[in-house]
Amino acid sequence: MAPIHGVKTITTNVGWSVLSKTATFGLKFVTVPILARLLTPSEFGTVAVALTVVQFLTMIGGAGLTSALIMRPEEDVDTVHTVFWANLGMALAMSVALYLAAAPLAVLMGAPQSAYLLQIMALLIPIQLSGDVAYCLLARRMNFSKDAMWSTISESLAAIVAVLMAFAGFGIWALVAQLFAAALIRLAGLYSASAYVPRLVMRPRKLTPLLAFSSGVMGSEIANFLTFQSPMIVIARLLGLADAGAYSVANRFASIPNQVVLTAVMGVLFPAFSVMGQDRKRRSDALMLSTQVTTVILAPMMFGLWAVAQPAMLVIFGSNWAHAWPVLGLLALSKAIVTPCSTFIPYLKGTGHGHILFWSAVIRAVATTAAIALACLWGTLVDAMVALCVVNALTLLGYSWAVFRIDDIPFLRGLLISSRSMINALVMAVTVRLALAALSAHLANPYIEILVGAAVGGLVYGLLLLVSERALLRKLVGLLRNRKQALPV
Repeated sequence: MAPIHGVKTITTNVGWSVLSKTATFGLKFVTVPILARLLTPSEFGTVAVALTVVQFLTMIGGAGLTSALIMRPEEDVDTVHTVFWANLGMALAMSVALYLAAAPLAVLMGAPQSAYLLQIMALLIPIQLSGDVAYCLLARRMNFSKDAMWSTISESLAAIVAVLMAFAGFGIWALVAQLFAAALIRLAGLYSASAYVPRLVMRPRKLTPLLAFSSGVMGSEIANFLTFQSPMIVIARLLGLADAGAYSVANRFASIPNQVVLTAVMGVLFPAFSVMGQDRKRRSDALMLSTQVTTVILAPMMFGLWAVAQPAMLVIFGSNWAHAWPVLGLLALSKAIVTPCSTFIPYLKGTGHGHILFWSAVIRAVATTAAIALACLWGTLVDAMVALCVVNALTLLGYSWAVFRIDDIPFLRGLLISSRSMINALVMAVTVRLALAALSAHLANPYIEILVGAAVGGLVYGLLLLVSERALLRKLVGLLRNRKQALPV
């Protein structure tokens, strides 16, 4: 039977995951601006378009089987091996199909020059899917410390490779090498950490119990993927690779806080919720606490980036990218709006509400793609980012209504509790914007603007947090004290 994990186990594993993502954040904070200064927008756009296709096919190849494997109460060896070979077989089929269809697919996406990259990057599909089962075993055992270590190592070494190659003049190949290096190093690390050794065991009947859950998860993940990646394809097709490159660079940087917090939290919460079963109180407490903590941490980062987007774009990416600061700001704002949703997807996934997860994701994907396309047809890249903000505001309301209804939490009460820190962060960001505007005559240096904005924002948000989130802060302090008391002397 699967072990029961309490708040202490969950917070420990979230801590490891956040530590790993924080290290990755530090690397990307340095490497993305360096690469942006050494490479052109078109080069970024070409790789981003090709990577979108590879990531989409990787998601389909996995078919949600490893997620279903995490949900199983027992760790059956034959089922594990069967899922491994099913994943690998699908990955190889996808890789061959992409290689053969690279040229027409590149034309369809509005980037015919990316055909050769699609053929090369097709090899990433089997490399990435080969590690899914090893990661699944670590997730089942809630052993995220080892995954965190190897994720940090792989991203660190890959970033070093990319920067060195970019300085050496390899251009677009620096980005390609970064992807392959990260995938190969993490693959080796996952096998080492999980001690998993694939064996030639294939029992197709073992897949049958997994398909019902995996099909819903696969559908929702595909829809979520379209939500996050369709803007790149639409922008490249309707506005050109230069705008796609500007979007790619801004999105990479604006996504760093999400990758630090959300990826870590979602990866841990899914297996945690899956073993809580019908214990509604524990499940509800974990949902609200994780949502509040995530929002308290992430919301000020995203709204703060919106507030200082103009000087930040100039300082981080250089004068060649300064014109794209509204894109960076609006992307940060769009991600900030859906901050409370960060725990809703693993909640729906882990509690077996795959149909709600699927339809919510489909509606969001259709709305996002349509809004971006219409904005690009009748406006500019900035208009497209405004449309994304509107869609994300509606997404927040939709996901909140679905989750709070399932958990019998009054909608307005749940929305207020989960979004309170987001409102504080919004007030903080508007205050920073007003302060910078009022002091603009005295802040000619963009570096000083960022420092002043950070100081004002930290002070305002800290005060608002003390006023509105005292109960949450007391709870977190209590958890830390209990943890220290439980440690051996």
